[in-house]
Amino acid sequence: MSALKSLVPARFLTLSAHLVIIITLFWSRENNVQSCLPLDFTEEQFKTEDTRLVVALSVTLGLFAVELAGFFSGVSMFNSNQGLLSLIAHSSASVSLSLFVLQQWPCWAYWIIFSLCSVVPAVLELILLISMKFV
Repeated sequence: MSALKSLVPARFLTLSAHLVIIITLFWSRENNVQSCLPLDFTEEQFKTEDTRLVVALSVTLGLFAVELAGFFSGVSMFNSNQGLLSLIAHSSASVSLSLFVLQQWPCWAYWIIFSLCSVVPAVLELILLISMKFV
């Protein structure tokens, strides 16, 4: 199997793994928010951090929709550059978010993972979608 053909299933699997971890973060949101706060937090602090995490996870799901649309439409399915970038970004996100959940990292760490591992491949996917529309 050539390297290009093996990128497609690997990319799909890493996208799926990242998506499963994001859904798991939605389910265990309360525990993650509590780990971001000091031991003597108020209800207002909890609601603020919970809202921030919900917004971040929701935007991540929106970016997933963009990437999956480009992938399943075939626009970027066989683009080796986008495939490799997406594979690296989403596998890094899967590992990082697993550690985020298991080691109870602070909530600001999610924004770093989000910007590097979700925004960058989604923006490039969007550029590919737009450029294919004008070709």
